[in-house]
Amino acid sequence: MNARAPWAVKPETSRGRLYPEPEAPTRSPWQRDRDRIIHSSAFRKLQYKTQVFVNHEGDFYRTRLTHSIEVAQIARSIARELDLDEDLTEALALAHDLGHTPFGHAGEEALGTAMKPFGGFDHNAQALRIVTLLESRYADFDGLNLTWETLEGLAKHNGPLRRPPAYVADYDQKFKLDLATHPSAEAQVAAMADDIAYHSHDMDDGLRAGLFSIDDIAHLPVVREALATAKNASFDMSPPRLRHETNRRVINALVTDLVTETRARIDKLAPSSSDAIRHARAPVVAFSPAMAESNRVIKEFLFARMYRHWRVNRMTAKARRVTSEIFAILHAAPNQLPDDWRGRAGDVPGTQRVAATVADYIAGMTDRFALDEHSRLTDISVSG
Repeated sequence: MNARAPWAVKPETSRGRLYPEPEAPTRSPWQRDRDRIIHSSAFRKLQYKTQVFVNHEGDFYRTRLTHSIEVAQIARSIARELDLDEDLTEALALAHDLGHTPFGHAGEEALGTAMKPFGGFDHNAQALRIVTLLESRYADFDGLNLTWETLEGLAKHNGPLRRPPAYVADYDQKFKLDLATHPSAEAQVAAMADDIAYHSHDMDDGLRAGLFSIDDIAHLPVVREALATAKNASFDMSPPRLRHETNRRVINALVTDLVTETRARIDKLAPSSSDAIRHARAPVVAFSPAMAESNRVIKEFLFARMYRHWRVNRMTAKARRVTSEIFAILHAAPNQLPDDWRGRAGDVPGTQRVAATVADYIAGMTDRFALDEHSRLTDISVSG
């Protein structure tokens, strides 16, 4: 275990769990949280949930699971460099996407539209809902009974929540998560590692899919320098090797800048505890202004050339339609839900209770299951 800085989260000052449990003799509280997350049903389903491409489009494209593993690897490396708690950082990185719907952002947008009359849908709130309610593995409580520090980081890893989603606000009444403050440095690292992983692997997947070429990204900041260095490493490098060599240099540049800027911010703040990080005026884990601007340029390129590519648009339109139609059918006829879900929804169509249950049901689907369920609900030739 790394030697932790004074501002790192520490097991001895943990605020514990909602339902008290004896501590494990061989694992820290956050090692137990990480293990519970990895063994959860929601985590296993990430293997068949989309990042950008629908799961069946290719074996080499990222899924929510491979993305989460890459985020955890980057986050843990940064945490080690900054003398933070690696296990809490890893747990948060692995859990951050648990609440995502099938079909990536297309599925979330469709479910958000369907749920608008009923309070909306937010994947971060759904992740908290999963680990505090929907996972049913233990005899004494619903959810995973994670520590306060993990729940806090999961709820607000992107910053303070002034107007939290309904479920987060309701849960906060039961187990106060200090929603108005920043999260721990560990949670901030997990959030920034998510950005690093997104940009690097979406460029990789976009190149692999032929949505753009290596020449198309040669002008981008950070990428430009990484590509030039990679080309100098070998003058007869194959395209797949060049793609990988460029991508790993981009990740290294982003991580190096993040660590340097974070150390400077911590030196200026001089925090004496993890609570000092939480009550700081601004996040301590951040890119330098120049790197933040470079990231913005990369994000704009990916939005225009990848996320809005005509091939991706076609998939997105179909995914929205599938998600919307499943919701509409089951919300109007909850008697078509499987028995365990039907018991939670009740028998009165169109209610808030039915909407929340159907949203939970859809959010937990994999891409493949959602496509199959849509066929079962709409195609008379397919058995239910």
